[in-house]
Amino acid sequence: MEIFGFEIKKSSKEQADEKNVKSFVAPLIDDGAMEVAAGGAYGTFIDLENTAKTEGDLVTRYREMSMQPECDKAIDDIVNDAIVTENETIEIILDDLEQPKNVKEKITAEFKNVLKLLDFNNQGYNLFRQWYVDGRLYHHIMIDEKNPRMGIKELRKIDPRKIKKVREKKIEIDPRTKIKLEKGYNEFYMYFPKGITKNLGYSINDSQKAIKIAADSICYTTSGLIDPYNKLVIGYIHKAIKPLNQLRMLEDATVIYRLARAPERRIFYIDVGNLPKMKAEQYLHDMMVKNKNKLVYDASTGEVRDDRKFMTMLEDFWLPRREGGKGTEITTLPGGQNLGEMDDVVYFRKKLYESLNVPVSRLEAESQFNLGRSSEITRDEVKFSKFISRLRNQFSNLFDDLLEIQLVLKGVVNRQQWKEFKEVIKYQFPIDNHFGELKEIEMMRERLSLANDIDPFIGRYFSATYVRKNIFRMTDEDIEKIDKEIEKERKESPELHGPNNPDAPESMTGQAMDMERDPTQPGVAKTPEDREKEKTNEEVLQDIRHTLNEVEKDG
Repeated sequence: MEIFGFEIKKSSKEQADEKNVKSFVAPLIDDGAMEVAAGGAYGTFIDLENTAKTEGDLVTRYREMSMQPECDKAIDDIVNDAIVTENETIEIILDDLEQPKNVKEKITAEFKNVLKLLDFNNQGYNLFRQWYVDGRLYHHIMIDEKNPRMGIKELRKIDPRKIKKVREKKIEIDPRTKIKLEKGYNEFYMYFPKGITKNLGYSINDSQKAIKIAADSICYTTSGLIDPYNKLVIGYIHKAIKPLNQLRMLEDATVIYRLARAPERRIFYIDVGNLPKMKAEQYLHDMMVKNKNKLVYDASTGEVRDDRKFMTMLEDFWLPRREGGKGTEITTLPGGQNLGEMDDVVYFRKKLYESLNVPVSRLEAESQFNLGRSSEITRDEVKFSKFISRLRNQFSNLFDDLLEIQLVLKGVVNRQQWKEFKEVIKYQFPIDNHFGELKEIEMMRERLSLANDIDPFIGRYFSATYVRKNIFRMTDEDIEKIDKEIEKERKESPELHGPNNPDAPESMTGQAMDMERDPTQPGVAKTPEDREKEKTNEEVLQDIRHTLNEVEKDG
C-alpha cells in the first residue's frame, strides 16, 4: 500500500547501527500499538472485562462517564489545576542545555510557534481535558512537502476511534541457533474513515478500506497507562468504571425503594359473596381497574408518570372475601421506616472520588477552602499536587514530539541531537495551586530562621559551605552561580550592599561590618586589623599573587 504523509529518513549510520543490533526479545513500548509480522494482516477485536469490544468503544465509554455529574466535577477540578491560561502560558526551560545562545533562542521561538499551532492559549483546557478523558491524543502534522524547511503549517486533531498505530516487526532466523531474532520494526498508522468496529478485520495491504499513514505525519500522545496484557492504552478514569456503575445502580435502587415504600399501601378485602370463581375474579378485576392508581417510575429520566400499560409499583392489594366472613374492608400497609438513610450512597460516592485521585474535601459543598499555612493543608492535597505534576510531565510529551519535528524540519537540530536535548529540556506550567506557593514560602522562612540560629557557631562547629549545602540545599553549581551574581552586583550596584550586608565592601559599610567571627569565642568579632596581624606568611604570599594577577589582567 502506498504510504501517505512525510517521513524523516534516518542517517546511514543510524540504519547501519540498527542492522547490527539483534535481539530475540521484541521492544516493549507502552503505546498500545498493534504488533504484526511484516506483510501480515491484523484485526481490531479485543476484549476488556466484557465492557468494550474495541478501543473505540472504550473511548466512547470514557466520554459517557465524563458526562456523569460526579465525574465531570472531579475532571474539571483536575484540569483547572493542571492548565492555567489566565494571562500566562507554558514556558520552556533551557537552563541545563549546554548549547550556544542562538540555538536556545531558536528552540524557544519554535516552541512558541508550536503553542500557536495548537492554539494553546485558547484551547489548552479542552486539549488537556480530551487527553485526560480519552487517554490518547492524535494530531495530523501537515507540512509543505515542496518546501519542508518552512516547518509545520497546520495541526489537525484526529478522532482516536478512527486511527490505530501499527508496529511491523522485522524478524529473521539466526543461521547458527535457528531462533527468531528481532531486527527492528517499522511504525505507521492505519486510518479508518468509518471508524474501527469489532466486526472489521483489515489487511495492511488493503488500500480500499484503510489509509496507511507515515509515523512522522502523526503526533500520538498517550496517558502512559497500559492494561495488564500490555495491549491497550487505558485512560486515567478507567479505574472509576466500577465505582461509577455501583453508584448509579445504588442511586436508582434508592429512588425506586423510596417511591415504592414511601406511601402507605391500601389493602382491599372485597366481598364476593357466593359468586363462582371465574365471576368472583372478574368482579374483583373490575373493581381494581376502576379504583387503582397507574403511576410508573422511569429510571432513565427520574420521572413518575401515569401509564396504564405497565404494572405499577404503587399498586394496592386486592383480595377476595367469601360469604360468611367479614364484609368489604379497606386497611393500610405501613410505609418504610428508614427512608432517610443514605450511608451506602455516600460511601460509593466517596469511593468514586478516591478512584479519580481528587481529595474528597474539594468535592463536598460543606467544606470551606483553606487559605492558611501549608501545615494546615491535608495530606490528600499533597498527593493531589504530586498527581497534577505527573499529569503535566506525561502531557509534555505532546510538546516534545511536535518540537522535535519542527526543529528537524527547520534544520536546527537532527534527531540524534534531539535525543540528548530532550533529557534536559523542561516545561514550566503556570501554577494555580495555592499549596505549592505556600510550601515554598514557608520552607524558605524556616531555612532562614535556622541559618540565623546557627550563625554564631559558623567557624567553630560549622562551615559556611556546610550551611549553604545542608540548610539552603544548594548544589555546587548553585553556589558558584550565586557567588558570581553577588560579585557582579557588588561591582555594578554597590548600593545593594548596605550596612546590614556582611559581604559589602569597606567603602560602604566601614570596619564594623567587615568582621569575622572569632572561632574561639562565639559572638565576639574581630576587626580587619586583627585579621591582618594573624595572617601567616603563606596567606601573605597568596594575597601578593592575587594582586599581581589582577594587575596583569588590567594590563
